[in-house]
Amino acid sequence: MAVTVPERVLRQYYRFSLYNSPFAAHDDGCAIDLYPEGERAPSPVAGEVLETKAVRAPPKAYAAEADYLILVDTGDYVARLLHVKPGVDAGDRVAVGDDLGELVRAGFFAPWVPNHVHLGFRNEGANHYRAAGSLPVEVGVDIEGLAWDGTGTVTEAGETWARLDSPTHPAPGERFVGLAANGGVLDGGLPHYEWGGLLGDDGGIARLAGQRVGVAEGRAVAWDDIAVLANGDPVTGVALFCSRDEAGVKLVGEDVDLAVGERVEVTVSRGGA
Repeated sequence: MAVTVPERVLRQYYRFSLYNSPFAAHDDGCAIDLYPEGERAPSPVAGEVLETKAVRAPPKAYAAEADYLILVDTGDYVARLLHVKPGVDAGDRVAVGDDLGELVRAGFFAPWVPNHVHLGFRNEGANHYRAAGSLPVEVGVDIEGLAWDGTGTVTEAGETWARLDSPTHPAPGERFVGLAANGGVLDGGLPHYEWGGLLGDDGGIARLAGQRVGVAEGRAVAWDDIAVLANGDPVTGVALFCSRDEAGVKLVGEDVDLAVGERVEVTVSRGGA
C-alpha cells in the first residue's frame, strides 16, 4: 500500500524528488526528499513525536559529524524523517508546517545536493530504525512535463554543479514541473544513482532530450550504461526532480567545469563513456 503526500504538504517545499538519492529506499520510490527554503524544516506530517535520535553518517569534509532521525506517529503510519537536528522531543505533537528543527548537511548525500528533509513511512509494527522497509510514496499533485532540446546557458554555478536556463518554468509558484519523458516526468540522478523514476507514466523507454537513457518498469527506471557529456566533456550526471519555482537543468559532479554565461549542449554517450 502506498502513502500519498498531499499537495498542501508538497507546496511547503520548492522541490521534491522520489528517486534522486543513493539511499536504498529511493530505488523503489519508497521515500521522498523535500527541499524547504531557508535553514529550518517545516514538518510534512502531523502527529506525536515518538523519538529523536542521533545517527552515524559517512564522514565528509562538507558535512556535519552526525545526522538525526525523527519518528512521528501520524495515527496511520510512523513517519521516518532524516537530515534535521531536532527542535522537538518525544511526546511533542506537531502539525503540518510546524518547525521540526534545523536542517543538517549530512554525509549521506553528495556535495551538490542542497539541504533537505528525507521522509519515509512505515507500518506501526515495523522496525523503524532500518534503512529499508518503507512503504511506496505517491505525490498528490499533477506534475507538468517540460520538453528540452539538450541545450542551455549556465545561469548559476558552484564547485560541483551548474544550472542551465532551460527549460524554463511556465508558471513559477503555480505548479510543479519536471523534464518530460514519454507521458511522464523524469526523476533521479542520471546516471549516477542506480535507479531513477518516471512519474506519471508506467513503462516504456525513458529519454533525455530525445536520447534514450533507460527503460521503465512501472515507474522505476533502470538507467542504460551511459555517460552524460556537457560540450563533449563528461560530467557525473543530471539531477532530475520536480520543481515549484525553477526548471533549468542541473548538471552535477566534481568534474563540472562550466562558467556562468557559457552555452552548453548536453549529450549522451553509450557504453558509459
